[in-house]
Amino acid sequence: MRRRIFVAAVLLSLNAAGALGRQQAPAQNTQPALPKIHLLATGGTISNRDGGRLTAEELIKSMPAVERYARAGSEQFANTSSSELTLQQWLDLARRVNTLFADDADLSGIVVTSGTDTLEELAYFLNLTVKSDKPVVVVGSMRNPSEVGYEGAANLLEGFRVAADPQSRNQGVLVVLNDEINAARDVTKTDALRLQTFQSRPYGVLGVVDSDRVVYYRKVIKRHTAASEFDVSKIEALPRVDVVMTYQGASGDIIKAMVDQGAKGIVLATAGAGATSGTQREGVQYAVQKGVVVVTSTRAGSGRIAAPRPRRAAAADASSSDASDAPPRSASLRVSSEDLAPLKARILLMLALTRTSDGAEIQRMFLEY
Repeated sequence: MRRRIFVAAVLLSLNAAGALGRQQAPAQNTQPALPKIHLLATGGTISNRDGGRLTAEELIKSMPAVERYARAGSEQFANTSSSELTLQQWLDLARRVNTLFADDADLSGIVVTSGTDTLEELAYFLNLTVKSDKPVVVVGSMRNPSEVGYEGAANLLEGFRVAADPQSRNQGVLVVLNDEINAARDVTKTDALRLQTFQSRPYGVLGVVDSDRVVYYRKVIKRHTAASEFDVSKIEALPRVDVVMTYQGASGDIIKAMVDQGAKGIVLATAGAGATSGTQREGVQYAVQKGVVVVTSTRAGSGRIAAPRPRRAAAADASSSDASDAPPRSASLRVSSEDLAPLKARILLMLALTRTSDGAEIQRMFLEY
């Protein structure tokens, strides 16, 4: 009898110990890991506080509750105003983004800080040269960290949220400021001071960043990033491309001077839908005779410039005269920018010239990008 009581007591003790152990065992974490987002800081107003610029690490710390949305890493690429970034730094930055994506399969997206003055140019360059469909988001701020109403931390946090959102894949490079998501191809700075400065002309925003979630309203259909044919991995320098604005009585000598100084391409920001003024037409003729590609865009802010039609009369003249007297290349070297703004047209032309000098092929690129 005593033996039975002893065995029962031992079994009861073991059961109790097992139950206690099960209660004390740590619960397994069934939550998926947060997206890994890397910050590449280049400087700009977002970091330009009085007494010294914020570092990439300090920018990360400035974001409220970023740990709710992403595993944040940071890297100081540069720390200067956007207007002081060089074309060589553009190339280096694109290569760095591509290297980060290639070396870390766990990386979900990249956020780049930039000054707002040339942010749209940097964003579009990355849009054409990043070789991944993972999100790259460019952010900035209109007020610096020492001003009342500094919005940099909020913009940066929203940039991280957009980069971490699965909907942002294959949308090209995105620009996020003031609670809005814009496509790098379309966005432009419209005001020197106001927070709502970045607008996508008549196309509107891609989406918004609200307190509860990221919302997209449309998609980018032009070629970009992973679908781009441009490869900067071995480019040592971008060809010189200049922008010329049309204004009443404009001189074509400026265009000739650019050609003589080594320009390989020229973008004309024409009046209306392609009108030049003064002696600009003579300058354009000089440029194409020298083998320089001339892209026609508009200074109006929006609107499409249709590709030039082949002129039958010119073709007939060329077939009936000596080849040395005809301008066979001039028609092919005149390219339409489609709806790209002059600054964006310059960037596409620079990259196009790293692959070809054929005007018809460059026109194809303007149609597709």
